[in-house]
Amino acid sequence: MIQPKAPKYPEIFQHHGDMRTDPYFWLKNIQHPETKPYLEAENKHTESYFSKYKDFEQKLFEELKARITKDDSTPPAKNEEYYYYSRTEGDKEHPYYCRRKGSPESPEEVILDCNKLAEGHKSFSLAIYSVSPHHDVLAYATDTDGSEIYTLYFKNLNTGDLFPETIEKLYYGSSWAMDNKSFYYITQDENQRPTKMWRHQLGTPPAMDELIYEEKDSQYFISCGLSESREYIFLERSSHAASEVYYLKSREPKPKLTLFDPLEENIQYEVSHRGNFFYILTNRGAQTFKLCRTPVSNTTREHWETVVEATSARTLKSLMAFKKFMILLATEKALTTVYKLNYESHKSEALTFPDPIYQVSLDSNLEFDTDWVRFSYNSLVQPNQIYDLNLFTDEKVVRKVQQIPSGYNPEDYASQRVWAPSHDGTLVPISLVYKKSLRKSGGQPTLLYAYGSYGMAMPAAFNTQRISLLDRGYIYAIAHVRGGADMGRKWYEDAKFLTKKNTFHDFITCAEYLVKNQYSEAKSLSIMGGSAGGMLMGAVINMRPDLFKSALAIVPFVDVLNTMLDSSLPLTQMEYQEWGNPGTSKEYYDYIKSYSPYDNVEAKAYPNLYIKAGLNDPRVTYWEPAKWCAKLRELKTDHNLLLLETDMESGHAGASGRFAYLKEVARQYTFILTTVTPELV
Repeated sequence: MIQPKAPKYPEIFQHHGDMRTDPYFWLKNIQHPETKPYLEAENKHTESYFSKYKDFEQKLFEELKARITKDDSTPPAKNEEYYYYSRTEGDKEHPYYCRRKGSPESPEEVILDCNKLAEGHKSFSLAIYSVSPHHDVLAYATDTDGSEIYTLYFKNLNTGDLFPETIEKLYYGSSWAMDNKSFYYITQDENQRPTKMWRHQLGTPPAMDELIYEEKDSQYFISCGLSESREYIFLERSSHAASEVYYLKSREPKPKLTLFDPLEENIQYEVSHRGNFFYILTNRGAQTFKLCRTPVSNTTREHWETVVEATSARTLKSLMAFKKFMILLATEKALTTVYKLNYESHKSEALTFPDPIYQVSLDSNLEFDTDWVRFSYNSLVQPNQIYDLNLFTDEKVVRKVQQIPSGYNPEDYASQRVWAPSHDGTLVPISLVYKKSLRKSGGQPTLLYAYGSYGMAMPAAFNTQRISLLDRGYIYAIAHVRGGADMGRKWYEDAKFLTKKNTFHDFITCAEYLVKNQYSEAKSLSIMGGSAGGMLMGAVINMRPDLFKSALAIVPFVDVLNTMLDSSLPLTQMEYQEWGNPGTSKEYYDYIKSYSPYDNVEAKAYPNLYIKAGLNDPRVTYWEPAKWCAKLRELKTDHNLLLLETDMESGHAGASGRFAYLKEVARQYTFILTTVTPELV
């Protein structure tokens, strides 16, 4: 294959006395006459490789598709007299949102047909789906190009007609007021930052909407939502390090926006409500977070009473208030744990789960006054189960078990947790899953996945897609590296700012552990990460290219220094509290430059590499992977594969349909299998 070659138009940049030359900076300009032709040439080059395995890629896609139940539905969730659910049908890509009145057996009413809305668009996403308090109006917001800039519509559920008004440039987060007419929403500015909260009166022109709040500090994003009690609407302004909450009463016609507690550097908190108290989850004086409460009549800090103390072994991460009890979710030993809190005694009781490695989360819980909580539960080997649990009698009612039409026996598979000592002695957990009959000593092909940023924990969850690898003798491994919150808040804070390299060292340690302990070997070890996990991929193949056979970097954040120096990009200023500000600090500039994947490409041998990008991606702009690929082509000394594929019609999430997305997975797995175990193709 003739490899594309990007022309070099060097641009010189100087910061803190350091001079850098960037030969591919021009790719940032989509209007440059050579930008799209270069991307298209790379796409053509990538397609020429996969065309040789067209039949195998299609076979993988059919495998993946055969594990999806075509006609499927979520368990109906009760909300007053209605039962809400979504369902899929046949080969259609998108769901129908539906409800039944009176009972789950009543006639179906289709509220929203996303297939119809998605017609003619490769990309489609629904950011807002919110039924009014009287159940007669639906507010929904859609995006059809992957840019995450949404348009808001209102639908009359009695007639099926749309209201005349539409509202542009919406972001995530919204809330109906209890008057059934006022709708609160968030809009984005010209740099795609969510900065304004508005109040819209149903049936009036958007030009008449009232501005409730405007965020002036570009390091903060805003969002809003209704409390579980439906008594308050909360406005949260937050960064990666601090947050502040405002509230207004949802039952008043034009309520006053009130500050809950003033912003304080490095202090985060979130608020819920029940009865005469607000409940606050905060890290003030508690790195692993504690739960407090304060009277509704006075939210000043001196009135805060600690309800659940912080402990070093557990990080509280979220709460959901019900009328009779509260549910707390926490992180402990790279697992999610669940607690029931008694409002009167302040005693918390841990719920138990059957598997040693599992994933649990709250599912659709639409009622405040109930004895029941709906959970979603699975493990690396057990398909997902949705069940209702009575918190007073322990009665459990299974509402749905994930079905795999092509067949699956969980007894054929095994999972385990191992711990790898990192460069500084820290033990890093690795979750493994494999097929028992194909497990062999001496090493076998392995896909090692990680993310490791923003305090996001990677769940040890079930996934039908990876069965295609497990059934071919692969081990699938998840490295719970620092930078995520898999082991709690400290786990996150120990790999950000000037300790970010701990993420990369942890991942390399995990790979070395798998090789040393004969789970895998370098010649059959592939790695994968997306977004900030793509940055991880870029960093580790710069540091230890000899350790990996192949790497997949999906929408990778690899041009870290240039991006963090460009304050006009949507996320950059907010990201200062994750990576540091290289524009104002030489220390941060030097440190980011020392690991930024694009800046550290060298003339040496690299693993096989497949890079995926989205032209309309607002989170990781297309030019980051494009520049990275161009520089790798220029400098790498090996003959291994280097493939860049840019989706010219989508954004950060890639293809949006439930089957279209599987085509992307089939391609990723084709790359792994053809480069690591070609004998299996």
